[in-house]
Amino acid sequence: MAREDEPEVLHGGVANAGAVVRVGDHVLRPANPHTATIHHFLAFLRDRGFDGVPRPVGIDDDGRERLEFIDGEVPLPPYPAWAQSDESLSSVARLLRRFHDVAATYVPPVEATWSDEMTDPVGGAVICHNDVCLENVVFRDGIAVALLDFDFASPGRPVYDLAQFARMCVPIDDDSRVRLGWRPADLAERLRLVADAYGLTDPDGFFGVLSDGIARGGEFVRRRVEAGDANFIAMWEAFGGQARFDRRRAWFADHAARLRAALG
Repeated sequence: MAREDEPEVLHGGVANAGAVVRVGDHVLRPANPHTATIHHFLAFLRDRGFDGVPRPVGIDDDGRERLEFIDGEVPLPPYPAWAQSDESLSSVARLLRRFHDVAATYVPPVEATWSDEMTDPVGGAVICHNDVCLENVVFRDGIAVALLDFDFASPGRPVYDLAQFARMCVPIDDDSRVRLGWRPADLAERLRLVADAYGLTDPDGFFGVLSDGIARGGEFVRRRVEAGDANFIAMWEAFGGQARFDRRRAWFADHAARLRAALG
């Protein structure tokens, strides 16, 4: 455990890279205009017995939010082999289903505000995470136990949240995925594992949402790049800019039939 007077930088993610630290039993990270709403939501989940999110502590005078630290491992690129296992992938899908089931009972306060940067374009009534990548999941012994970083949470459809997770963690991607350390794998089979572990009941609807997400690929990153965000500019350039997302769309078109067939 880090000493109270020795902040430990917690690496991972892009938006807040280098700005998230652990101090004792707490994590401090930059707050945003929606932090108060997010804390209300997280507190609700914890009070309803869902321990797969950090318990909010408050917002410090220096503008940082304070959350309870959740012990475990958070995989970073290049992703370790254990984080790429079918067991780990399925465990995230199961955790996401539990999260959605409890989130569906949440009624936001009238003053609630949410980010619209990664929100479901169709909308919906369930508060979704919208950014379930490996860097935002805590694992213990290779099993997912908690979701982190709710900055982009907003009302939407659980199937949209599931599709974004599948895109990033199956991953549904062309050979560019090797830059993040992804090993060769049967991606169609991994997509089926996600659907089965989550308990998906509408494969056609899910695949349609996934297809739409691939078609819009790069929009969020490009907006951050155009706004001058240095962290996203570096990522954009490292992966070859817009061409990287064009390659993904072409790859998906070539593999769509097999991916859809794997869902049953």
